[in-house]
Amino acid sequence: MLLLYLLLLLSFSSLPHTVFSAHCTVETATKTFQKCMTLPTQQASIAWTFHPHNSTLELVFFGTFISPSGWVGWGINPTSPEMTGTRALIAFPDPNSGQIVLLPFILDPTVKLQKSPLLSRPLDIHLLSSSATLYGGKMATIHNGAAIQIYATLKLKSNKTKIHFVWNRGLYVQGYSPTIHPTTSNDLSSISTFDVLSGSSATQHNHNIKTLRIVHGTLNALSWGILLPMGAVTARYLRHIQSLGPTWFYAHAGIQLFAVLLGTIGFAIGVWLGQHSPGVEYGLHRKLGFAVFCLGALQTLALLFRPKTTNKFRKYWKSYHHFVGYACVVLGFVNVFQGFEVMGASRSYAKLCYCLGLSTLIGVSIALEVNSWVVFCRKSKEEKMRREGLIGTSEKGNSGIQS
Repeated sequence: MLLLYLLLLLSFSSLPHTVFSAHCTVETATKTFQKCMTLPTQQASIAWTFHPHNSTLELVFFGTFISPSGWVGWGINPTSPEMTGTRALIAFPDPNSGQIVLLPFILDPTVKLQKSPLLSRPLDIHLLSSSATLYGGKMATIHNGAAIQIYATLKLKSNKTKIHFVWNRGLYVQGYSPTIHPTTSNDLSSISTFDVLSGSSATQHNHNIKTLRIVHGTLNALSWGILLPMGAVTARYLRHIQSLGPTWFYAHAGIQLFAVLLGTIGFAIGVWLGQHSPGVEYGLHRKLGFAVFCLGALQTLALLFRPKTTNKFRKYWKSYHHFVGYACVVLGFVNVFQGFEVMGASRSYAKLCYCLGLSTLIGVSIALEVNSWVVFCRKSKEEKMRREGLIGTSEKGNSGIQS
């Protein structure tokens, strides 16, 4: 039930990106197009008319600004569905006049590495014309949420009707150089491949990718972020309850193995997503994920090499087991929160639910820790009284009275 609950919450956290997406239209103030398509991110859409006899494509992109000083752009990548190599048209307010300007850019690898500012230069594709218009006419102003239409007419290569369409938007422009866009999951997934002749696209593939991201996040949050710490808490605080006997060990091992199993499935899905999401990279999240998985695997293997209590290497095994276990728990926490960031759910109900669950677990751990110290201090006091003979004398006196 908990898994289903988290899955539903993560699903709801992604709704704002789809429910409020713009519906496509073929009608604009100046032109009517033949086909249109709603793009999967950023409330964007496109409309186009393709002329097969001369391979000419007339296209308009509908986007929105996220900052009064920001930029909106789209482009076509001639070779692959990724940002690097895209031939783009980017609109932004002129720093001198404030009017909308539309400039061509080529997104080479230096842009991705942020080695140098993005400078405008002519495109090496057959761009016949281009223009940009704010929704609302001449009286429209640029603000957060302002709608813009970017038109272009270009000539495609003969017998090539499939294009890799890329779009995005950013917060700032330095001079005439757009700065890097946000790096949430939706911003890095603003790529679509479709056929301008038939209108077919990889929409189903994008939907599957999005669903798998939700499953990946849910499994990893539940396994590394909840169950694994629960297993550690079970071992630390239940092992000292003599009435439980070896039950604490079976509970600890069962919870940990189940957590690692779910985490392995989530990790495998993450690896698959990385291989099938060209141009989308999360360096820190990826490295932490591999580290957590390796530590979890080492913890599982430790069960196979667990020495007996009488073995002289037992103390070294315990030190290794504790160090690897706590390292896995800490890195798991960090990577779960990193995962919320890359999914663009840093302020979602899913993250709130996870934080509440984590806070509850921490609260229970603190209460158990305090109880453990109280029991420890009580036993230490009783041991001291026993050494001093106070407890023994009292018991003998009582036995004499009772007899």
